[in-house]
Amino acid sequence: MFRSLSIFNYRVWFIGALVSNVGAWMQATAQNWVVLTQLTDNDAAAMGVTMALQFAPPLLLVGVTGWVADRFDRRKLIMCTQGALLALAVSLGILLLVGAMTLPLMYGFALALGMATAFDNPARQAFVSDLVSQENASNAVALNAASFNTARLIGPAVAGVMIVLVGTGWVFLVNAVTFLAMLGALLMMRPHELVARARRNGPARLADGFRYVARRPDLVVIFVMVFLLGAFGMNFPIFASTMALEFGRGADGFGLLSSFVAIGSLAGALLAARRDRARMRVVVVGTGGFAVASALSVLAPSYATYAATLVLTGFCVVTTLTTANGYVQTTTDPSLRGRVIALYMAILLGGTPVGAPIVGAVATEFGPRTAIGLAAAVALLACGVGVAWTLASGRVHRHETKRFRLTVDETRPIRTIPPEPEDFSDEIAGTTPIPLPPGERAPRPVHRPRHGT
Repeated sequence: MFRSLSIFNYRVWFIGALVSNVGAWMQATAQNWVVLTQLTDNDAAAMGVTMALQFAPPLLLVGVTGWVADRFDRRKLIMCTQGALLALAVSLGILLLVGAMTLPLMYGFALALGMATAFDNPARQAFVSDLVSQENASNAVALNAASFNTARLIGPAVAGVMIVLVGTGWVFLVNAVTFLAMLGALLMMRPHELVARARRNGPARLADGFRYVARRPDLVVIFVMVFLLGAFGMNFPIFASTMALEFGRGADGFGLLSSFVAIGSLAGALLAARRDRARMRVVVVGTGGFAVASALSVLAPSYATYAATLVLTGFCVVTTLTTANGYVQTTTDPSLRGRVIALYMAILLGGTPVGAPIVGAVATEFGPRTAIGLAAAVALLACGVGVAWTLASGRVHRHETKRFRLTVDETRPIRTIPPEPEDFSDEIAGTTPIPLPPGERAPRPVHRPRHGT
């Protein structure tokens, strides 16, 4: 499981990225809390606008930023973007410490953070693939997922405690220090050991992906479900922060709730790695499970019971997204797989700028439970889309021998080859199964999949 860590360049990158990711989750937690409690009077709509401003640039600038990542030295480009993010974190921390931060200023910083991230993400995706050979790519993706989910578990909880003890400004400054770990890793690398790999043009990839997906109704259904879940369901900062306030908790309570989501996410990623195939039915069931978990959150009578529902929520979200990710990869023509995955990530990222302001406004006007109820209703709608298509496609049949049992035909890959994810973004890391070492897996029989229609 850890063979990629034997490569020096990847090993120093992994350590630097883990430290930096912890800092990033700390800053995200502090930023949401500042907007909700310091710059506004518990206005979740303002938090939704902040999230939209920060997530929109990576989607809107995908063509330009991909070209820049291909045109310039990626290692030096990442140093520039990480330096810019460091400077923004320092500026935010200082302005908060001296009491000069305002909501319009925070909106400006959110947009600036989004712009820097827009150039940072594609450069990192391309660069990390240069650190390992092709045969180690899947292992590196799994380690990336482990790093991402570990940071997601630690960062929010640490940030919540720090906010209570020393204030929000210091959290941003601590995050600025964590960027030094990434910059140090980049400086320590051995450039002559990098495995340069060319990447196709971003806009062309998306256009080809659109044409292919348009001829695959099952992928269209997957993309619709993922978009609805991403737009209205995955606004955890809004849900957790406003519910923490409803239960009379402070920043530490908010940070702890975020870590509970991460516990469920980590469990979902580990369990996903044990499945031999990615099946459409798991995506549908996972989406329905998210609707149930959100409904339980609406009814939670106490902070502890709400935290427990978040574990189930995180589990269902990651189960849905890892399966959708795997389904898209293993049932797509290998020659077009990268382009379709690029489109998939654009759909997933594009939901936040659309849904976050709406969910935030609902939480402000009608309360957080109503906003979570909206997420449950939309998830149920997404599940209904999947169920309706499965029934309409003629894939459901009565079992040949068992009277009350149904069978569902599977979609076969066009070519049966192992999927090789080529992107190393945080979004891919958050939706990638984490395989356990071979010795920790229970043996299980292998069944031949049925041919689909």
